[in-house]
Amino acid sequence: MAQGSLKAKAAKNPNVKNSTRQKQSKVKKGARVIAPKQSTLVKQRGLQKRLTAQINRNIEKQMSVKANAVGKLTIMKKLAEDTVAEAQTSGKKKK
Repeated sequence: MAQGSLKAKAAKNPNVKNSTRQKQSKVKKGARVIAPKQSTLVKQRGLQKRLTAQINRNIEKQMSVKANAVGKLTIMKKLAEDTVAEAQTSGKKKK
């Protein structure tokens, strides 16, 4: 029995290294956030998310208005038209 062929364990070692590299490459980029468990922290996180979303929406509206004013950028034209329409309707209501 000492003259038998080698066991297959030696052949499996290189495959293990390749599979771990593939698993590591699928990790998403960005900051890791642990969800809060205390109720006050949950409320703070929700407030922060809402404020961030609102700020992003305002920035996008401003950018769309600027893009519409130049006339070259038509990617955000629909959003700009909506913003201008809202501004006109709100202006009429105030008077």
